[in-house]
Amino acid sequence: MLRRRGFALLLLTSPFLVLACGDPPDREMQQAQSAIESARVAGASEYAHDELAAAELALKNAHDAVDQRDYRLALASAFDSRERAQIARAQATDQKIVARGEAERLLTAVSATLVHAQAHLETAANTRPARTLAGPRRVIADLDRAVQEARAAFARGEYATTMKVLMEGNARLADAEHDLEAPTAPPLRRRP
Repeated sequence: MLRRRGFALLLLTSPFLVLACGDPPDREMQQAQSAIESARVAGASEYAHDELAAAELALKNAHDAVDQRDYRLALASAFDSRERAQIARAQATDQKIVARGEAERLLTAVSATLVHAQAHLETAANTRPARTLAGPRRVIADLDRAVQEARAAFARGEYATTMKVLMEGNARLADAEHDLEAPTAPPLRRRP
């Protein structure tokens, strides 16, 4: 009795097994492609590059397997691609949150440093010749523009760009601050 049920079940499911292995897994490959696109939109190209590349490679392997009529391999590759794309999307989402926090902290710190440098420049302007302040003035003005550019990049969600712009500007500001703190030589006295 048990053998008959097993045999009957095999007869009922075997057409589906043949169909599953007899046709290309178009639906699964489309699902994988959709998952890859969703991962890209989530920022996986920047924040989960390796996992996204693996998903794309698995989808390419699925297409290659279809070309060779190896539909089982194509199905397995499509499933692998979709899973990797979903992982890439999750990683990108997590990494983007971390990057946002880092960019926000850096933007706050550099903005505060810029305010300090501007105040330092005003103080130095009262005690030093204008020609000695031209370089620091230029650097501070450049950093002010960089902070504005970084704020715009931050608002667009481009956190890596935000950090890059701020770090470059902050490094230049450190040199300008050093120039502002350097004592000026006292004026030379003329001999009578």
